[in-house]
Amino acid sequence: MTEVSFYHLQRFGLERALPKLLEKALERGLRVLVRTGSQERVEALNVSLWTYDPDSFLPHGSKADGNAAAQPIYLTADPAENPNAATALVLIDGVVADDVGAFSRVLDVFDGNDAEAVEAARGRWKTLQAGGHALTYWQQTESGGWDRKR
Repeated sequence: MTEVSFYHLQRFGLERALPKLLEKALERGLRVLVRTGSQERVEALNVSLWTYDPDSFLPHGSKADGNAAAQPIYLTADPAENPNAATALVLIDGVVADDVGAFSRVLDVFDGNDAEAVEAARGRWKTLQAGGHALTYWQQTESGGWDRKR
């Protein structure tokens, strides 16, 4: 059974919240695959993750960077790709994964200020719940942290 956590963005956007989630995953020794909705998003995140904090280093790459197997965090828009043997999957842009069970941990990050994104996340929650996965829901706080909700 895969542990799936839904992260409801409210205060800060993805470009600010994602690096912190990825830092936590790396601290836990996880290799991470970030699946996006488009190649353009991959390229934008690739730049953003290098520049989000001048005092931090978040090792990551994409197909354009090469050496995928060596990347602790790999960014992709390809639903069949896991070239860094990731054990954690981060889904953004409303991406639906057919291979959730191949990962020990999945993070579904969605924009809580977009009614369609919220409704789509509810649909993904119901599907994953019916699939027997362990689900948790985290709502972003005013300070950008996370509160676990029921």
